[in-house]
Amino acid sequence: MSKPRSLVLPPRTRARRLVTARGDFAVLDTAPDGERLGTVLLLPGYTGSKEDFLALLGPLSEAGYRAVAVDGRGQHESPGPRGRAAYRRRALALDTAAQAAALGDGPVHLLGHSFGGLVARSAATLAPDAFLSLTLLSSGPGRVARPQRIRVHALRAALAVLPKERVWEATRWLDSRGEEPEAADPPEIVDFLRRRWMRTRVSQLSGAGRLLLRDPDGTAELAALRMPLHIVYGSEEMVWPTADLAAAAARTGAHHTVLTGAGHSPNVSAPEELARRLTSFWQRADAPVRVGTAP
Repeated sequence: MSKPRSLVLPPRTRARRLVTARGDFAVLDTAPDGERLGTVLLLPGYTGSKEDFLALLGPLSEAGYRAVAVDGRGQHESPGPRGRAAYRRRALALDTAAQAAALGDGPVHLLGHSFGGLVARSAATLAPDAFLSLTLLSSGPGRVARPQRIRVHALRAALAVLPKERVWEATRWLDSRGEEPEAADPPEIVDFLRRRWMRTRVSQLSGAGRLLLRDPDGTAELAALRMPLHIVYGSEEMVWPTADLAAAAARTGAHHTVLTGAGHSPNVSAPEELARRLTSFWQRADAPVRVGTAP
């Protein structure tokens, strides 16, 4: 998951409900500073939420982009059914297409972080006309690395037999590497993390975990997309092997960005640099294709 360092909303940001044909979703909607150059829809990762993008919303807005971060169904402040079938890949992809349509800006740039990248890939395949480009942020074309699979297995098993409160108490002192954090988190961040955990549906956590464990390699699916593709991650990425991410970029012809020194959540640790790389990619993606004529 991503752990926000501050919960302060950036300028021009509204926390609101996005009403779609597939239900209402909680979003953070940040208006551009000046002329709007485009709109980006941001999907969070496993055990995460829209707040994972708080540090990124401001830089994107200052660059001229409307940035909308969303809680998916059953995540944090978005309602969701209890049944596991509601959290299958196709259902989540249809939600994403509906969210893009409800923004009312026409096709949008789509970014998925970690687990959100698996959903974004499916949405781009299912409804390509809804999106101008696809960015996979710290997200691979298939299941996560073996150490992470062990952790997801353990979490799903615990949730099947223990109350969520017990699971929270057992895991809250571990960071994304499975180690004790170097410094205590501020009380407001701890309160937020607990509140987010308790509000997220167990069926969402189980269904998303299942996809992370069993997702087939989607490199061919990505290569077949007829839209600009960006694969970006930190040099210290640990959820997917960086060699696999680099290979996926090479095989798909994706624009490939590695952020030096960043881990699994560059949206938190390197938001300014990430925003520069993202907006540069989107500007190229928006450039009209020039068709030459024979002399």
